[in-house]
Amino acid sequence: MGSTARKVSLTGIKPTGEPHLGNYIGAILPALELADSYESVYFIADYHALTTIRDRDLLRHYTRSVAATWLAAGLDPDRTTFYRQSDIPEIFEMAWVLSCVTGKGLMNRAHAYKAARDRNREAGREDLDAGVNMGLFNYPVLMAVDILIMDADVVPVGRDQVQHVEYAADIAGAFNSVYGDRFKFKIPAAVIPDEGSAHTLPGTDGRKMSKSYGNTIPLFAPEADLRKMIRRIPTDSAPVEAPKDPDSAAVFTLLERFGEPDVVADTRAGLLAGGMGWGEVKARLTDALIARFAPLRERYETLMAQGSELDDLLAHGADKARKQTRPALERVRDAIGIG
Repeated sequence: MGSTARKVSLTGIKPTGEPHLGNYIGAILPALELADSYESVYFIADYHALTTIRDRDLLRHYTRSVAATWLAAGLDPDRTTFYRQSDIPEIFEMAWVLSCVTGKGLMNRAHAYKAARDRNREAGREDLDAGVNMGLFNYPVLMAVDILIMDADVVPVGRDQVQHVEYAADIAGAFNSVYGDRFKFKIPAAVIPDEGSAHTLPGTDGRKMSKSYGNTIPLFAPEADLRKMIRRIPTDSAPVEAPKDPDSAAVFTLLERFGEPDVVADTRAGLLAGGMGWGEVKARLTDALIARFAPLRERYETLMAQGSELDDLLAHGADKARKQTRPALERVRDAIGIG
């Protein structure tokens, strides 16, 4: 496919919930940093969300919410390519082409499919495929197309998502082995961001913040809801006057990440010396989050408003993306003898 002055980085975001603090630290900021060294591509994987989301209004809301969040967080649609997957019809035609060179055995080994079968086995169900739809089963093929059609060199993913990039490489190799005399896909590679403490956050129950645990703190939760969430974060029962270990508490870890340095230092000293209760720490954390995300919230709410520029920005991104995907599909069609 066509070459660019810089290598291409591609990031897909599945709209299956409200963006939260963990997304911001672990995915949004690291992905946006790649725009400095790569030709960056970002897309909202709304068709991927259909494997689990059945509420049309909720899917529409989550799609717009994720798009508005990334734009509010600093994604520049003039420097990058940012689009909805559903606006790129070439993706779905190419998905059929690549499914025809993909072995079922490869799909049988996909993590999500195996996990669904394991849950059925643990539940004692005779049909291990109960509840498995073909969207879930074929998910890796569609994701491979997302990557390959944009000529991506690298795909930033967490360790639990590396298999998707490996599958894209395998599927590209399968196509190349059949049609390589006419056209070859580029083989992508996974980039795993640093998963140290700087890129992970505890949730409201102390475990890693994750939608699957139901312990997230939404980026733009109403202030009253935010205060309730923070108050529910578990802490020890030490009395106010007792010294406390700040590094043992999720609430302080969050404050350390989002609070101003002087507030963090004063809080640490107060906990170590005694005389400061966890309730005060939670109040400081809430205030820090409100202050930190106030500018982003304003931009987010403007984009989410009816009649905002959000849809125009996504349409503009789709036009940019299709300058790549249309010729990519034509080359594939020519290679297989169609068109």
